[in-house]
Amino acid sequence: MDQPAQPAQPAQPAQPAQPAQPSQPPAAPVPYGTPDTPRVAVRGEARLEVDPEIARLGITVSARGADRRAALDDLTRRNNQVLDLVKSYGEAVEKLETGAFTVHPELAKGRHERVRAYHGRVHIDAALTDFTALGELTTRLADLELTRIDGPWWGLRPDSPAHGEARRQAVREAVQRAREYAGALGARLVALVELADLEAEQGPMVPVAVASPRSRSAYATSAEDAAPALDLEPQRQTVYAHVNARFTMTRPEL
Repeated sequence: MDQPAQPAQPAQPAQPAQPAQPSQPPAAPVPYGTPDTPRVAVRGEARLEVDPEIARLGITVSARGADRRAALDDLTRRNNQVLDLVKSYGEAVEKLETGAFTVHPELAKGRHERVRAYHGRVHIDAALTDFTALGELTTRLADLELTRIDGPWWGLRPDSPAHGEARRQAVREAVQRAREYAGALGARLVALVELADLEAEQGPMVPVAVASPRSRSAYATSAEDAAPALDLEPQRQTVYAHVNARFTMTRPEL
């Protein structure tokens, strides 16, 4: 006997899609390590004494006259003399730059704008790498009229290999210190966590006293009345590097 047909079931409404659950952020690392993976923090330092690579001179040319045009002419002539003299040393000069140029009137005392004299000044910076030529050039510049010489200031180039060597020594010292601390606890280093460069710079360049003249360089002139060349002793430069380093190490044997 045939069974009666079952009534159709009503369609179930579609369930809304459940939003994806956000993934849990990873646990923040413990700043000071754990008993199983302790951290050791050390400081590495390096200090090198190296020979300078460059010497800088500050040259100031002056002129003074009652007539403005005459003062300008004298200043131009003396400036050209200095530039020609420095350029004559060729490859010994690494850099030659003109800085500030000033011309100003000097007023006489009183209420009236009466000009007493005109003053002119030019600043020139020169950098040399041949220290043999430096002493003679300094003397010849100082022998020019109304010319002032400041320096020399000894220094290193910004890309000097001495800076990189100091940084490498500082890192090696930090690793050695960390190993010694870990070894004192019967542990060994596992991994580097952080390396921070605090500073890596040379000391300030300062003028140094010069010795009495003893010899002339290859650039000496044949003039009998030329001033003798100064014998300059380059001032050694100090290069510093400091780093902070943090390592993880194995569980100590206490």
